[in-house]
Amino acid sequence: MSSFFSIPGAQKKRKRDNDGPANRRSARPRPAAKAQPAPRKRVERAERDNDDEISSGSDAESGSEPAASDADADASASDDDDDRDETAAQKRLRLASQYLSRVREEVEATGWDAEQIDKDMIAARLEDDVAESKGKVFRHVVSDIHLDSRPTMFRDNTHTVTSVAICSPFVYLVTKDSQLIKYRLQPPPNEQYKQTTRKKPKRQAPPRRQPQKIASVKGRHKRAKDKNYKGHVGQILCVAASDDGKFIATGGDDKRIVVWDSNLKPLRVFTHHRDAVTGLVFRRNSHQMYSCSKDRTIRVWNCDILAFVEALFGHADSALDVDALALERLVSVGARDRTVRLWKVADETQLVFRASSGTGDKKRQIDQGVHPNSLAATGSLDRVAYIDENYFLTGSDNGCISLWTLSKKKPLDTIVRAHGLENALAPTVASSEENPSPNVVPPPQPRPITSLRALPYSDLILSGSTDGFICVWKFDEKNKKLEHIGILGQPSTTTGIVNTISTDEMDIIDEEEEHADTTTTIAPAATEKPYQIKGVVNDIAIISRGKAGDNETFSVVCAVGKEHRLGRWPSDIKGAKNGAVVFELRKKQSSKAANGAEKASNAG
Repeated sequence: MSSFFSIPGAQKKRKRDNDGPANRRSARPRPAAKAQPAPRKRVERAERDNDDEISSGSDAESGSEPAASDADADASASDDDDDRDETAAQKRLRLASQYLSRVREEVEATGWDAEQIDKDMIAARLEDDVAESKGKVFRHVVSDIHLDSRPTMFRDNTHTVTSVAICSPFVYLVTKDSQLIKYRLQPPPNEQYKQTTRKKPKRQAPPRRQPQKIASVKGRHKRAKDKNYKGHVGQILCVAASDDGKFIATGGDDKRIVVWDSNLKPLRVFTHHRDAVTGLVFRRNSHQMYSCSKDRTIRVWNCDILAFVEALFGHADSALDVDALALERLVSVGARDRTVRLWKVADETQLVFRASSGTGDKKRQIDQGVHPNSLAATGSLDRVAYIDENYFLTGSDNGCISLWTLSKKKPLDTIVRAHGLENALAPTVASSEENPSPNVVPPPQPRPITSLRALPYSDLILSGSTDGFICVWKFDEKNKKLEHIGILGQPSTTTGIVNTISTDEMDIIDEEEEHADTTTTIAPAATEKPYQIKGVVNDIAIISRGKAGDNETFSVVCAVGKEHRLGRWPSDIKGAKNGAVVFELRKKQSSKAANGAEKASNAG
């Protein structure tokens, strides 16, 4: 059976007689055919032969329009062929050129001068984007912020505040009396009273600092046996919020995890844990959530579908804290098993890091006047915080803050007694005798690390303890060490650290150079002491507000209570209160901004 596809190509070709112009047919301009995904070779050969014949007989009469359409089709086809034939290096070059063009358009859209659009700015932008995508430290903010921030305390009629979470501009607090409270942070002072007219500005009122209470919910202990109750029936110990603020999760000693929406409406209650839930964290830019519990397990959740994903096993004791960043991995601490475990969820593997004793060079410290019984070894790892994807921190009950990396099983640097020693007991408290001897008083012990937080992908680190001070540390990426910078609320005239943390009480250990002279040199404190929070600092949350630059501020919110979040250990500070404290850290003005402000003040 003969058909179009079975006839040979030579017989399909149409013959023309070129005897005269009268017998020559004028060919219509053939529109460009649409590219088909997978045409057959035999059809393409037939169409190509026909096109050759038509074009050869009608080029002189059809004009330039058919030629232009054919040229466009050929150009588009050649572009498609080039895209398919380009190598990986050529593709990277093409994408880089497109990225640079987008960056230039963004910079030009801001209205800046052409002098500011140079290669240095584009190179810095590229370095920041690459470092952020790879999970490396790319922001150095410690040297650019003021520590003399005026703190503001806000509280409600609640018990001890155990945890805090921030999703700008909202703050979420949880307490031991089963309350979840939502606050709104006040905008920076320079954005509260904006001049909207051209008239001479009037004298402005002082900026508002007190956060505004938005909503609150409270659990009911009497409904502990009600399985359908969507709420907490015990103490709430931890809280976490997603980056977009769509989900808020809370966990408590009632073995429950409750997922709420932004209006604090309960969405789902999970009861998979067999003991108290001690930590929650959301993966950055995602709705994947991780939880840790005293049942020694780590569990993975998907809040998009409100479902349980999997459980991770490995800890030999209670898992007390957990942290995560952008990659699908998390880090947790196991209390008295003294291990830090980094879980790679996608690979279903884990890395185990074992803590050292944390006592340092005993002989040198005894020579400095430290009592031998005050050199407590690490008993429990209570806190963990990510710096970036390669470095993380841990805090223990003997006051040690350790710096870790994925490439080593031992800490790179350890700060011993980061918050000093506890106050010595009175002889009447240490003994039941009427006239006790001072020898019965036990030596003071190091203050435990009750809270630890780092600004993600930066060198800013904050720690809290039972002394009520928020210590600021700097991560030196070059030397792989931690440096003490100061204390939040510290007056600008004060240099060094308060008298309660002296050189004899704080020491820094480098595991590689264990006997090297690594003791920090701390200048004597001035008469003015930094701000002391009245209570135990149970948790710290920090977030960057505003665009990167001179107007950028950092909001630090601390959860404060009369007791420790996991027990009834009281604070030794008189007048301790339950609530939260917020610090607004502003950046130091650059030389150009300072000169501009000075000129404006002189002109006024």
